[in-house]
Amino acid sequence: EGGVYGWDLKRKITSRGANFLAHFFLNPQVSDLTGSFRLYDRKALEQILPRVQCTGYAFQMEIIVLARKAGFRISEVPIVFVDRLYGESKLGPREIVLYLKGLIHLFFHT
Repeated sequence: EGGVYGWDLKRKITSRGANFLAHFFLNPQVSDLTGSFRLYDRKALEQILPRVQCTGYAFQMEIIVLARKAGFRISEVPIVFVDRLYGESKLGPREIVLYLKGLIHLFFHT
């Protein structure tokens, strides 16, 4: 079973909120859109990447949504994400706004 280790309450709430919104608006049929270890078939990437418009966290959502709509099979393997020991997260107000803009874009354009 996957999960996170070392996150503070703010980070957990942010991640759960982001995933809730993504599931509500996009119905991606995967457990976590905001962070995971992913492998893609070359054919899938060749078909999907030219269509991607989002950046940041929304980029991850867009790849999954486009893959699902194109009929590619998506499998998940649980991982345990351990928070970094050095450096700081890039997650701040700017990234949250970009995520929300990306979510709105995907809702209306995919």
